[in-house]
Amino acid sequence: MGRWRFWIQHALTGEVLHPALPLTGVEFGRELNGPGHLSGSLSPKFLRASNASVIPTTSLIYAEADGFLRWGGLIWRIDSEGRELHVEAAGWSSYLMRRHDHHGELGGRGPYVNADPCKIIRDVWAYAQGQPDGNLGVVVDTTTSSAKVGTTAEPWHSYWYETPKLGDHIDHLVGEDGMPQYTCASEYQTNGTVKKRLLLGYPRLGARRTDISFRSGVNIVGAPRPEWDGDEYANVVIGRGSGEGTATRFAVDGVRNGSLRMEYVLELPTVNGTDVLGRRIAAERKKRIWMGEVTEITVRDHPNAPLGSWQIGDDVLVRVDTEWSYWSGWCRITAESYRPSDAPDQATLTLARADSFHYGAPEVA
Repeated sequence: MGRWRFWIQHALTGEVLHPALPLTGVEFGRELNGPGHLSGSLSPKFLRASNASVIPTTSLIYAEADGFLRWGGLIWRIDSEGRELHVEAAGWSSYLMRRHDHHGELGGRGPYVNADPCKIIRDVWAYAQGQPDGNLGVVVDTTTSSAKVGTTAEPWHSYWYETPKLGDHIDHLVGEDGMPQYTCASEYQTNGTVKKRLLLGYPRLGARRTDISFRSGVNIVGAPRPEWDGDEYANVVIGRGSGEGTATRFAVDGVRNGSLRMEYVLELPTVNGTDVLGRRIAAERKKRIWMGEVTEITVRDHPNAPLGSWQIGDDVLVRVDTEWSYWSGWCRITAESYRPSDAPDQATLTLARADSFHYGAPEVA
């Protein structure tokens, strides 16, 4: 626990409410297109003795290791159970789930026609943090994209009378292939203050990393279990685009590879071009023709990949070698979890096969 420190800060004033909160049973981590989480427990005796202010919706909490911030977020819940006080927190984007557009069009910034979703995401945060007592101090990356939201016929709106959650706006803007992606982050600045960031990536968040790797017997702890799921496999993909009945756009992409024919139907009702439909189903077939996946690994601090050397969204080469199987492939880190109370030099990573993601610009349908 010596390398880890948890401290809390007032959300509006920036005042440090306690420099070293003695949390136990801590678990925290970041995630792709989500706020991430933190949970832990305190002794009620500590709160009474120290006068520490752990106040939901007002206190910010940070996890630090070796002088680097690993996580930051807003405390949302405290509840007691026996001799323990449980603390639950979530990253910066969770704040927008409790904020609404009650002025309309993000305070006059919209409506949007052929707009970059990255700009709308920045406008959402600007609107939220421009209201009285609403400035959490989050800085959104200046990333731009070639994706487009809203058309002349159907602009992108945020109507005041629907009082939409600002967090829902963000979720809808990052929820599809070919759209920007984000994760929450915190880092110390040279003057010792904290920079709260929304990292935006396009056409992807993260990068393919050749400088780090995860391997059994080196920095992977235990024996992960590769999964081979035939339900997800297909060597023939059938695409259905726009239209109805005999006017439906239709295409088939398949390969004979010595295996029993397995088909998958990809529904793309907004795709009008047969050429685009063909490219989409060809990409889907390439994803589904390979079986084998490792969805979670636990790694230890090691020169091959020191803790914190990766970013959410990175592709990393993973090699799993057990007594009954060997698996190797590029995996994308979609979430992480640290448990410093139990294993201070380890992290558990949630993975997805890198080729299951679309990294290119969106195609015009």
